[in-house]
Amino acid sequence: MTTMFYDKDADLALIRAKKVAVLGYGSQGHAHALNLKDSGVDVRVGLPAGSRSCHEGGRARPSPLLPMRRAGPTLIMILVPDTTQASCARPTSLPGLRSGKTLMFAHGFNIRFGWITPPADVDVIDDRAEGAGHARPRALSWKAAGTPRAAGRAPGRDGQGAGTRRCSCGKGDRRHARAGVIETTFAEETETDLFGEQVVLCGGVSALVKAGFETLTQAGYQPEVAYFECLHELKLIVDLMYRGGLELHAATPSATPPSGVTTPPARGSSPRRPGAR
Repeated sequence: MTTMFYDKDADLALIRAKKVAVLGYGSQGHAHALNLKDSGVDVRVGLPAGSRSCHEGGRARPSPLLPMRRAGPTLIMILVPDTTQASCARPTSLPGLRSGKTLMFAHGFNIRFGWITPPADVDVIDDRAEGAGHARPRALSWKAAGTPRAAGRAPGRDGQGAGTRRCSCGKGDRRHARAGVIETTFAEETETDLFGEQVVLCGGVSALVKAGFETLTQAGYQPEVAYFECLHELKLIVDLMYRGGLELHAATPSATPPSGVTTPPARGSSPRRPGAR
């Protein structure tokens, strides 16, 4: 049975009592660091040497920006890209990572697949907002709507006894629990996230749009018309699905489009011009 956490479960005192370091200031780091700062949390940003964020003076940032070795926090959020996280979490990079401290991720890839192995007496938490940092967690924080999230802890890595509850307020703002926090595991969050992004949301959707566009243009239809039908209108349909699921998506258009839902075309079929047999 799914366990959910909401505003009433969030205890902001847990996060406000800690010194928080956010490592990385890209899409996720930018959103979470500023949300923490807005909520009165003592937050510092640690950056890899040569990070482009050191020179992005146009962004509103917590201050100061520190080299990662100097962050000295009790809770460390690793929000640099997955491909560089392992180098950031080495003992030489985080010399103060020891018992009683907490390591938090926004995606469990490096823990799930063993690229990072934190010290045995460090709590390890996964707290992922359902959306890109600039587009969702930061924007919806301002609107007080909150962002759905998935939160979990690594097996045997919750020595302080309140890992998931700490996750429920881990971004330092009750509004982030308003939309709900789903209790999960590193394995489940990582594997379903990779599948959803690579197979459906990024890989599948882009491949479908491209295949549809090429199918229509190769059949002689104008590229401009094919673009509108296969890409431009995609947002309209996704908005319907977001509001009311597949049922609203199938019920709202005119009578002809829903036949593609109830009787989908055979795989590899080609369009026919009106009147063709």
